[in-house]
Amino acid sequence: MSYLVLARKWRPTTFSEVIGQEHVTVTLQNAIENDRLASAYIFSGPRGVGKTTTARILAKALNCETGPTVDPCNVCDVCKEIISGNSIDVLEIDGASNRGIDEIRNLRESTRYTSAQQRSKIYIIDEVHMLTTEAFNALLKTLEEPPPHVIFIFATTEVNKIPSTILSRCQRFDFRRISTGKITEQLQKICTQENIHIDELSLSLIAKKSEGCMRDSQSLLDQVISFCGTDVKQNDVSQLLGVIGLDVYIDILSAVAEKDAAKIFTLSQTIYEKGYSYIELLAGLAEYINKVLLFKTTSDARVLFEKEEFIKTIKAQAELFNDTDLLRLYQAVVEAAHDLRWSNNPQLHVEMLLVRMTKMIKTVEFEQILSELDVLKKKAITEPKQPKQPEQSDSVRILPEVLPQK
Repeated sequence: MSYLVLARKWRPTTFSEVIGQEHVTVTLQNAIENDRLASAYIFSGPRGVGKTTTARILAKALNCETGPTVDPCNVCDVCKEIISGNSIDVLEIDGASNRGIDEIRNLRESTRYTSAQQRSKIYIIDEVHMLTTEAFNALLKTLEEPPPHVIFIFATTEVNKIPSTILSRCQRFDFRRISTGKITEQLQKICTQENIHIDELSLSLIAKKSEGCMRDSQSLLDQVISFCGTDVKQNDVSQLLGVIGLDVYIDILSAVAEKDAAKIFTLSQTIYEKGYSYIELLAGLAEYINKVLLFKTTSDARVLFEKEEFIKTIKAQAELFNDTDLLRLYQAVVEAAHDLRWSNNPQLHVEMLLVRMTKMIKTVEFEQILSELDVLKKKAITEPKQPKQPEQSDSVRILPEVLPQK
């Protein structure tokens, strides 16, 4: 197969192309310029945010024929070998399949030899948290006093599983999830270069579905293009990815505000027929209630990150609830999402939650109650007292019967 998937085709090749990790790339560039490189690094963070990619770029920057440089050329033989994975001095090791002490002992022995062709010998160990305790212990001495030509780069998604003795010998960089806006911008750039016609809302749906992972978003975009072709429509994206549109949450909150249980039952049936995930439904509903609460609290539309038509609707719905009501609704949804995993009938569980939300009595603030009591008290003082009327008994007095005298 000659086709190269988008995630590999658009993989960053320089530090400037790495998106959303400036706190890492700028630090590494400064370290290269000032010759202050550490002997071991730990790149930790979620999947698909650039850990292994940054490790490869660092390897190219150190071994490039024009380097060490912060901008590797990507055209020299050394850079090409590292990109293709054929470099004998830059070794990528999968920690999940090479996790034993024997593999680490062999690696430790190979560090004694100088690099064959390049300046530095670089070991990139992916998913390093999968190594055994014995394997980690075998690395301790080498990490503490490494040969001058060796650099270790460890990548992991679960840094908490790495022993503290290893962490203390490395410089740690925490990679962050990438914002939806930056992912959307990158996807738009890719679509422009690939001649794909797609609207911004569809790209936003893909970006949200990827949960801050650039690689996942590019894989999803590949899937969408395979399904829709070069002309992508929003409805097709929602159908393929099973994304629940914002209009569903708007309709639910409108029914709750109107206390319309009949509308809730209709919405529940529609959700069931469309096959939406109930876990995603509750997660999205909680997020939407949070957006309404944020806007009501801050009155700042910038916190919404939505299209103008949706922003107007959210503003209108924010006026229908007070802060405490929104907090109660949010808490009910979160508790239902937690209990959903134990439910034998998820549809009924979610349906009853939505009905219960329509039956919630609006919260009355304590200050409001005191204010109303003060009004009643003042009214009672100012109004003249009415004269007390004698009580009239409704009881019937029974008189003894008087018999005529003979």
